[in-house]
Amino acid sequence: MAKGPVSQKRRNEREKAALTTDRSARRRSGQVQSLARAISLLNALTDEDYGLSLSDLAQKVGLAPSTTHRLLTTLQEERFVRFDLERNVWLVGVQAFVVGNAFVRSRDLIAMSRPHMRNLMEDSSETVNLAVEDQGEAIYLGQVECRQMMRAIAKPGGRVALHCSGVGKALLSGLPDTEVTRIVQRRGLGRFTEKTIDTPAKLRQALSLARQQGYAFDDEENAIGLRCVASVIYDEYGHPLAGISLSGPTARLTDERVPVLGAMIVKAAADITTALGGAKPDFASHS
Repeated sequence: MAKGPVSQKRRNEREKAALTTDRSARRRSGQVQSLARAISLLNALTDEDYGLSLSDLAQKVGLAPSTTHRLLTTLQEERFVRFDLERNVWLVGVQAFVVGNAFVRSRDLIAMSRPHMRNLMEDSSETVNLAVEDQGEAIYLGQVECRQMMRAIAKPGGRVALHCSGVGKALLSGLPDTEVTRIVQRRGLGRFTEKTIDTPAKLRQALSLARQQGYAFDDEENAIGLRCVASVIYDEYGHPLAGISLSGPTARLTDERVPVLGAMIVKAAADITTALGGAKPDFASHS
């Protein structure tokens, strides 16, 4: 006979627990929604150098002005946004810079590039290299070797001239012409094969083409029998951070295949640039 009241008590406890859990879930869901909306406001302001009014910002993110103002006020308290009283617009705040700068300090070029390099090797079946500019030369930081019997080897720490290598010309293509001229005057244009670019005029032409195509091409300019396509990884200021390349023998990197591999290397460089928080520059300002 005592079983009925006890069972009813347990049912009441379970219903109460379920109600509490449901309320907690709704509260968490509301918090997540508010967080997502706040992030959308920050993203919208990131694209606007001169700020946005409350109504324009609300319209851009698709929120009611009252909701937008409430979220902005919270973000303002934490200094993620700021309000310009003279122009009545909202702008990104200093705390957003602090958080972003922490990412810049903690990012690891090699570690963040490695997954993209492996994928690129698998898709292309060619060796992938990563290099940076150092004292007017390209220095290799890493390589993902392909499985082909004939393949290019570039040991980490190895150096190559900028003007006659894929990664080198890619890095040069991301620099202003004045900086390219300075490097050429200091390092010269040494001749390594009959195809090596050995005049400033030819180099300017090659870099102009690289900027148009998005990738540089080494056609046996550093070593006979070896071809390479390369593109640039940019930092947050639009400066060349590194070069990434696909290299292999001329027998596999045929004229017909070069544009295909070029498109692949451009995408990989763009993906790594995005992952690192970088941005491609406006080449109109490079002259």
